[in-house]
Amino acid sequence: MIERLIGQFQQLQERERRMVTIGGAVALALLVFVIVMPLERSVGASAQRLERKRDDLAWLRSVAPQLRGLTAASAPPPLRESLVVLVDRTARESSLAKSLVGSQPSGDGGLNVRLDQVPFDGLVAWLAQLRDHYGIRVDSATIDAANTPGTVNATLVLHTR
Repeated sequence: MIERLIGQFQQLQERERRMVTIGGAVALALLVFVIVMPLERSVGASAQRLERKRDDLAWLRSVAPQLRGLTAASAPPPLRESLVVLVDRTARESSLAKSLVGSQPSGDGGLNVRLDQVPFDGLVAWLAQLRDHYGIRVDSATIDAANTPGTVNATLVLHTR
């Protein structure tokens, strides 16, 4: 088959042979620059990404025992008082007692809490304290702007973890 192609090529006129040669070289260059080089770059990038992921996995495996110990050590202690008493006490300690207009236990062990005209920054700090020190989570919250700038009205549903 190759001999047949060589024979046909030799039967072409000089000008046609030159055009076929130049066309073949251009086609080969296009093949290399359009298909082979991008494919090679993609394979190289994938190999680097795989190597990074392997390094990350090795690092995660090396720190996993420390992370397990950290989560066990950072668990908040069990509550020694009811959720209602805890919320009332911490609100007073955080200077939010005047904004606490009501709290009502919900049927599933949670607590519905209503605060009016509470400073937003104080509310966020108080909720962070409840989460970090007592393991209280906010299941839902409705927060609306109040009349005074920087204050909000909030309705919260709190639960112990």
